[in-house]
Amino acid sequence: MKILLIEDDLDLGAALQRALDQASLQSVWVRRLADGAACLQANDTDCVLLDINLPDGEGFTLLEQLRRHHNTVPVLVMIARDALDDRLRALNGGADDYVIKPFMVPELIARIHVAIRRSAGQAVTAWQLGPLVIDPQQQTVTLNSIPLPMTPREFSILCELARQAGRVVRREALVQRVWAGEDEPSAGALEFQIHGLRRKLGAHAIRTVRGVGYLMPR
Repeated sequence: MKILLIEDDLDLGAALQRALDQASLQSVWVRRLADGAACLQANDTDCVLLDINLPDGEGFTLLEQLRRHHNTVPVLVMIARDALDDRLRALNGGADDYVIKPFMVPELIARIHVAIRRSAGQAVTAWQLGPLVIDPQQQTVTLNSIPLPMTPREFSILCELARQAGRVVRREALVQRVWAGEDEPSAGALEFQIHGLRRKLGAHAIRTVRGVGYLMPR
């Protein structure tokens, strides 16, 4: 899958491109509306990840142009937390979804997959690992049909481990994906979150691979 990332912030753009690459999503990163429009004309794109405030104008301009020309490529808009008008404008302007800054990378990845599946006419499904059911779109978790409360950080880590169930996820990769764009977490921050997840899911739900990372059995 090919993702077009339109984001002018150097640190955030670089972090997002790394996260997309680690999620096996090929990406092209540009920092201007004009460059984004050119990429859409020159290349096949499966999804656009679009910032609103760019050096040469508003991201809404590109979104409106796409929909006016009946281009149905999925578009996810990145919006500031307190910008209700922007969220409404994005949805009313034809965006498939939006994410609110600061956001968790696993949530962003899940929303990209949802948008692409919708575009392809595929049903959106939850992830099921035995009695554990995770719904990335609704951001809910149930165990034996009982809802489990999750903090945003716990949910992000759980989604990342579940997405790669049966494979070891390196500690460094988890930190980079879940804390992308934020300051480096304190020592032991990831272990603290894993401990919280184990208390809710069961002691054996997440295995530690010593010196490497963590694994969630299928």
